[in-house]
Amino acid sequence: MAHLIEEAQPHGVGYRRGLRAGDSIIAINGEPVLDEIDYQALTNHTRLDILVRRADGREENVRIIKAREAGLGLKLADTLACRPYPCKNKCVFCFIDQMPPGMRKTLYVKDDDWRLSLMMGNYITLTNVDEQEFQRILRRKASPLYISIHTTDPELRVKMMKNPNARFIMDRLRALADAGLHFHCQIVLCPGYNDGDALRKTLSDLSAMYPAAQSAALVPVGLTKYREGLAPVVPFDREKARAVMGIAHEFQDRLLKNIGTRFGFPSDEMVLIAGEDLPPEEEYEGYPQLENGVGLLRKFENGLAAAAQSNTFSPVPRRVRIPCGTSIAPVMRRWVDTYGPEGVEATVQPIRNTFFGETVTVTGLITGGDLIRQLKDADEDEILLCGNTLRQEGDLFLDDVPLTEVQSALKPKVTIVPNTGGDLFRALLGNT
Repeated sequence: MAHLIEEAQPHGVGYRRGLRAGDSIIAINGEPVLDEIDYQALTNHTRLDILVRRADGREENVRIIKAREAGLGLKLADTLACRPYPCKNKCVFCFIDQMPPGMRKTLYVKDDDWRLSLMMGNYITLTNVDEQEFQRILRRKASPLYISIHTTDPELRVKMMKNPNARFIMDRLRALADAGLHFHCQIVLCPGYNDGDALRKTLSDLSAMYPAAQSAALVPVGLTKYREGLAPVVPFDREKARAVMGIAHEFQDRLLKNIGTRFGFPSDEMVLIAGEDLPPEEEYEGYPQLENGVGLLRKFENGLAAAAQSNTFSPVPRRVRIPCGTSIAPVMRRWVDTYGPEGVEATVQPIRNTFFGETVTVTGLITGGDLIRQLKDADEDEILLCGNTLRQEGDLFLDDVPLTEVQSALKPKVTIVPNTGGDLFRALLGNT
């Protein structure tokens, strides 16, 4: 594959060595350039031999000597972009398989792409990577990767993921470790499948690979009401969550003593279901699994407390309402009572998720329709809504209801608040 140079910056290294817009890069140092990962890795060398096809069709080798960190100053066509590799699993807990019909197409996309794991922290399973592509992972020193393990038992992993390639996970992890690469692990727990003794085995196998295996997140399965025809999976209740927490504490205590890290971290949702208090900040060890929902609440409370302690502004006296997921609502009430500024009357309202089903309890999956129906009688001065309920562009909820429609349907002003404690405190003050 040849990649067209759309622009060569006049003062860039590439331009100074004769590369021009209209040329196409065929190979670098004898290797074909498949995608952005290859381009970044290959151009990071100090000596480059670039096989170029000129605009007139001639092929020519361009030799460049540069500093290791220096870029070439080239803008290439979108052929270089990573088009996501699709997921080839049929996991018993897959959330996308539990989505209602008729939603926007992007919500049904299943990617399982190691390149997105490296660049963006997406979790992957490594079941769709053939040996040639896996060797490219090793050759490109892709580290750290974020890998969905779920279980290290080969047969159980095949059963849960419905993919025969799932059985080879430990071979792949050992190869990554032997190559000096690091990875973080995710364990989506399904009661009766991979909890109990299966979880003990998984944590033992993974922690034995430390420091290649850096950490593991213990995440409860998320179930919607759209499970007709899917494998039977039950949600976590308090008893089952407490059993997981018991295993987690057992391993954390032992591993902290033996290898210097707790390694396995239950997600905030698991802690809430079990009814335990949030651990102190030091127990998160720098938050290696923050994007997996491990420690978000601790960081939020710490930010809220710090903002309250350092505040020198007087609040705007008014009444506000804070809608949130049912699982976080009791904690949010306590936070508001503890850290909220005087003169602001704040009501925390848990929003039942009728769109996905009431087993879905997190704030980030609240929909516009549920907000309209359940806040229709709100008469406060302002509604403070977590920004995680909207897509990245900030305009649509998961049910395709626009933010403008929610605002039009509700009497109070709707203010979107970034998902940090400091931002919530400033919103309570009226300083948004």
